[in-house]
Amino acid sequence: MSFVHMPDSYPLELSVEETKHLLDEKPGEVVLIDVREPHELELCRIAGAEHIPMRQIPEHVGALPKDKHLLIHCHHGGRSLRVTQFLRANGYEAVSNVAGGIDAWSLTIDPTVPRY
Repeated sequence: MSFVHMPDSYPLELSVEETKHLLDEKPGEVVLIDVREPHELELCRIAGAEHIPMRQIPEHVGALPKDKHLLIHCHHGGRSLRVTQFLRANGYEAVSNVAGGIDAWSLTIDPTVPRY
């Protein structure tokens, strides 16, 4: 994989492989945020992810760190892409969608994470 992290340019989307690399190599510089609903979180989760349901994101604007790269994920990547675009429109530059969401994470990174 030839992903190069450039601090002044954050991609709109990252693959689950790129996300795993950032989580492993830059743990203090990235925050994984799960925007799925609480009942989905009960089915499966990625260890270490912060849970903020999509509908609660607007009330967290201003409280989320702007000095860390925010990695947003959901089930397949649709809701998290909307959250990523919302955060970018509200002054967050260092935010990327995790393409494929937790489903792709289960298929590619950690098969112990149940699929639904």
